[in-house]
Amino acid sequence: MDPYTIFADIVAGRAAASKVYEDADVLAFMDIRPVTSGHVLVIPKSPVRSLSELDPELGGKLFRVGQQVAAALRASEVNCDGVNFFLADGVTAGQEVFHVHLHVIPRTPGDGFGLRARPRTPPRADLDYLAASIRGALRRAVPE
Repeated sequence: MDPYTIFADIVAGRAAASKVYEDADVLAFMDIRPVTSGHVLVIPKSPVRSLSELDPELGGKLFRVGQQVAAALRASEVNCDGVNFFLADGVTAGQEVFHVHLHVIPRTPGDGFGLRARPRTPPRADLDYLAASIRGALRRAVPE
């Protein structure tokens, strides 16, 4: 698969970005299609397409930087009341750019953004069944 994304150009300095944070591993910049004013993307500088490819240590750093950006959003002129993190992994989840990226979305009352799911409460037996299946998959993926 082609590893190229627009984020590769941003990391390399070939495409413009309004940078918020940068270190050797991570870059944070303003989203050019913000959900709300102040919407920031946090990415690993390495071209990682999906969460399954993301090194756990780098993933932890991605979220630590996201936390710092969230605190900065609250302290800045964005002056938000809350923050959502969003990370889409795969087409069905809504991933459009195939380079892992964490959305840090500032929230204010009445901003119009929100989840529109219709939650339901499944029977406990269904939850137990799925929990057992997921536990089994975790044991296979991360043996003790």
